[in-house]
Amino acid sequence: MLLTHQHIEEVIVSSANTHRLEFGTLVTPVSTSPETPVELARHSEALGFDLVTFAGISGQPAHLDTWTLLSWIAGRTERIRLAANLISGPPQYPTVLAQSAASLDLLSGGRLALALSAANQAVVVAPAGPRLNPLGAIDALGESVDVIRAVLAAGEPGPVHYAGRHLRLDGAPRGPLPAHEIPIWLGGTAPRLLRLVAAKADGWLTTLGPDGPDDLRKGNRIIDEAARKAGRDPAGIRRLVTISGEFSGTRQGFLHGPAAGWVEDLLPLVVADGVRTIVLASDDVEAMARFAGEVAPALRAAAEQTLPAPSRGPRRGAAVCAQRRPGIAYDEVPDSLADTAVEPGDPGYAGVRSNFFRGGAPGLVLRPRTPAEVAEALAYARAHREVPLGIRSGGHGLRGRSTNDGGIVIDVGLMNEIEVLDKATRRVRLGPGARWMHVAAALEPYGWALTSGDHGGVAVGGLATAGGVGWLARKHGLTIDHLRAVELVLADGTPVRASETEHPDLFWAVRGAGAAFGVATAFEFEVDEIGDVGWATFTLDASDPAEVITRWGAFVEASSRDVTSALVLGPGQPVAQVSALVDSADPDTIVRHLQPIADIAPGYDQRVVITPYASVLANASDGPHHGHGEPVIRSGLFTHLTPEVARAAARLLSSGAVFYFHIRAVGGAVNDIDADATAWSNRTANFHLAVLGRSQKRLNEVWDAVMAEHQDGNYLNFEVDGRPERLAEAYAPTTLARLRGLKTQYDPDNLFDDNVTLTPGTTLRTAS
Repeated sequence: MLLTHQHIEEVIVSSANTHRLEFGTLVTPVSTSPETPVELARHSEALGFDLVTFAGISGQPAHLDTWTLLSWIAGRTERIRLAANLISGPPQYPTVLAQSAASLDLLSGGRLALALSAANQAVVVAPAGPRLNPLGAIDALGESVDVIRAVLAAGEPGPVHYAGRHLRLDGAPRGPLPAHEIPIWLGGTAPRLLRLVAAKADGWLTTLGPDGPDDLRKGNRIIDEAARKAGRDPAGIRRLVTISGEFSGTRQGFLHGPAAGWVEDLLPLVVADGVRTIVLASDDVEAMARFAGEVAPALRAAAEQTLPAPSRGPRRGAAVCAQRRPGIAYDEVPDSLADTAVEPGDPGYAGVRSNFFRGGAPGLVLRPRTPAEVAEALAYARAHREVPLGIRSGGHGLRGRSTNDGGIVIDVGLMNEIEVLDKATRRVRLGPGARWMHVAAALEPYGWALTSGDHGGVAVGGLATAGGVGWLARKHGLTIDHLRAVELVLADGTPVRASETEHPDLFWAVRGAGAAFGVATAFEFEVDEIGDVGWATFTLDASDPAEVITRWGAFVEASSRDVTSALVLGPGQPVAQVSALVDSADPDTIVRHLQPIADIAPGYDQRVVITPYASVLANASDGPHHGHGEPVIRSGLFTHLTPEVARAAARLLSSGAVFYFHIRAVGGAVNDIDADATAWSNRTANFHLAVLGRSQKRLNEVWDAVMAEHQDGNYLNFEVDGRPERLAEAYAPTTLARLRGLKTQYDPDNLFDDNVTLTPGTTLRTAS
């Protein structure tokens, strides 16, 4: 076929220029020699084909069940993608098909595609359902696509409800979460089916007949026109054709001749007709080898020479693109970030949309793996200043805006390395996404540990830039007190290493207000030598909560620094939960340190064990977070729990504004550091109180009335009240002035405003 200027102009606006050219095989699923299709699939992979398909003719004599064969081959191959060609009647519940597809996609590592067809014949929608004529079968296929997509959306809440003409579901379970967005291709040539392709499918799969591309072109015209009417870009619909032919020494017709003739016949399909997947129907090993070795590379090269440079087309299917949020240029995400980026509708979206305490619905989650990719993510964010930006390490933060609604989240959770740099100096390097339970487990064999909060699911980044109150704090100080160097990417994309000798002003700011200055990509800590510890929990009578608070506070301040403790109370519950860690493995020492706790009040239960520090932090899972709503929290630092403070706390607890009340011990080694040494400037406090409620307005009223006058500071990681007074509580005047000066230097445009808003005249952000 002669290529004309018209053909070249057509391809510029067709789908041909937005999808990578791929090649596949169609193998007969013969049962007489069951290993044959398996070996042909493995051979297809070895030859470099992108896809292997099998005729969807399950139930036919002498043929293997296609779905079972796909599952077996998934386990016998590593890279090649898999699909039936095509799945049509006999009857099949779409919910069962979707769950099977999700399972196989998950087990194969994201290699499955679904190719479906009504086959222009009567089908049965359900075993007890009516038989349908060809038009009804296509309509039922459209409803099946809806149901399959709904079942595949495993991260969405609740079961599937669907009320169609042919299909009705009342609370059907969703399938497992697939490994990737499973594309749905539809096959057939009826105009009604082609319009269904345009409305709902990710691709059109057809067979090229002996007359060449005439039917393909007719179908393309119908799809393109219908797609535009439906508000879809035709370029987002992949065109796939199955071909057959014969290699010979002389050219004798369409796809009948030498490899060069095949290239000449197929090139117009790619250039003028938008075909982006060509599937060779053949069980002939020699023909497969010739096509892979002679036709495919030559065709790809010829297409690249003929076509203009590939344009950036949608990376997602129609179902995902339909859920995109306004204001975000999704198809301009840098290539380095595209493979790990997650957007609404992606299979993994439910696992990244929220944090531990807060529900979210970001428009895009970028997941960089290197500092260079962090810089690219920040450049992308700078181009989208009109939408919210959140920075996330582990997503556990109470206050941190690590999720949002309709904005961008830069999630560094994939940067989770844990490395020992120097055994002699106990220097370790931690990625910001490493979870503290994994850090503790990695350090345990060396007899080391590091103050790291009280929950193993917290990640390094959010704690090591804010403070770090934890079970080792009274003996060994805050997490930031062990930080020796940090690597960040600044707002303008510049990578910086900060330490006492490199950018010391930035190093000072990071230790207490780091979230306002950059995205941390690595931390270097000097850890402590810590063996097994004593770990205890007590359940005490708290019918007089003020007395319990007073006596527990006195115990903490009188106790050895080897002891760090926490107290939890609940409204209307006359019990107190006291936990304590003793930095010792000697039973007598542990008992001696813990006995005063048992004397605070009559006890209902107690448990004391000698265990590694890593087991204390093994209190979380690696699973995704599914927070809901917006946490209501107030927080404060207190020097002493005097009877007056304790009575005020008891009034707060009984006010009805609080449902969770938690006091952590600080003090000890934390207070040894000069207040000006780090941005964490509340070095005189011995206690940190955090309470959760259901109404921020009500909680603020009660806190301000009974607790504010006793408060000596604040720890912003636990504060969501957005009034400017909270900033003044967290930082001394000279500290805040210095931080604001550095903010002007390192982030003058206030890109990082999601955690600590230091720009004068602004308040802490309260809306996600």
